[in-house]
Amino acid sequence: MRVIFAGTPAVAVPALSAVAESQHEVIAVVTRPDAPAGRGRGLVRSPVGAWADERGIEVLTPARPREPEFLDRLRELAPDCVPVVAYGALVPPVALEIPRHGWVNLHFSLLPAWRGAAPVQHAVLHGDEVTGASVFQLEEGLDTGPVYGTVTDEIRPTDTSGDLLERLAHSGAGLLVAVLDALADGTARAQPQPADGVSLAPKLTVEDARVRWGDPAFAVDRRIRACTPAPGPWTTFRGDRVKLGPVTPAPDAQPLKPGELMVSKDRVLAGTATVPVRLGEVRAAGKRAMAATDWARGARVGAGEEFV
Repeated sequence: MRVIFAGTPAVAVPALSAVAESQHEVIAVVTRPDAPAGRGRGLVRSPVGAWADERGIEVLTPARPREPEFLDRLRELAPDCVPVVAYGALVPPVALEIPRHGWVNLHFSLLPAWRGAAPVQHAVLHGDEVTGASVFQLEEGLDTGPVYGTVTDEIRPTDTSGDLLERLAHSGAGLLVAVLDALADGTARAQPQPADGVSLAPKLTVEDARVRWGDPAFAVDRRIRACTPAPGPWTTFRGDRVKLGPVTPAPDAQPLKPGELMVSKDRVLAGTATVPVRLGEVRAAGKRAMAATDWARGARVGAGEEFV
């Protein structure tokens, strides 16, 4: 089939590469417009757009996919299907109707669980043991379309959202190609999503990423892993914000008040509502990330000081 790939961030590139290496022809990509990035705030191409530029593939960057110019070009290119991975904009019905097989979306959850922008983060935050990826027919509702297929993955005790998303990006790429193959040969069968088991996964905010030391250790651990690498877990120390890497519950340690710090030669502990957690990396404002013991030594953390 002749396909146009719609996607924006780096997590979409494994699927784009897999589709390009398959029997299907990528005739163009649709991605979000170039955006300011870095200290200079210069305009930067999205990872999907940059991938296409390197291969001489046409890049479409509508501000909104309902723009007449974009819709006209979509009709001119006449794709058989538009596979989608993390495009980042709502697609109007008029655009959905143009390809013969519509738009099929690779979503990183087992639908109908975790519909929305941050399915992997919510799966980690809520302590799911198993998640996966689904390919479904895109429609006007939020991740509500019938599902062509899924793959599953176990969430490991130390997984961050970044770890899990990287695995799903690659396993999901194979699933997406398999669905395109089935659409091409007429064997694809989409199943309606069940009415039960629906959950929503809105984007996590910076405030969501603030560590809540009054939570139990397992919840502190999950929040930190869910928000790694983005939006980035943080807390405050002496009034300044510090970023944290993943932590490890320390059931062998003596109890500490929520947020209270205890420094020894080989570890730094922070109190929670239950057992303390052992800190991994700490990054103070304007500094590089470093081992918690090095940070504590440099900051000269005193007895009774705490994270807030």
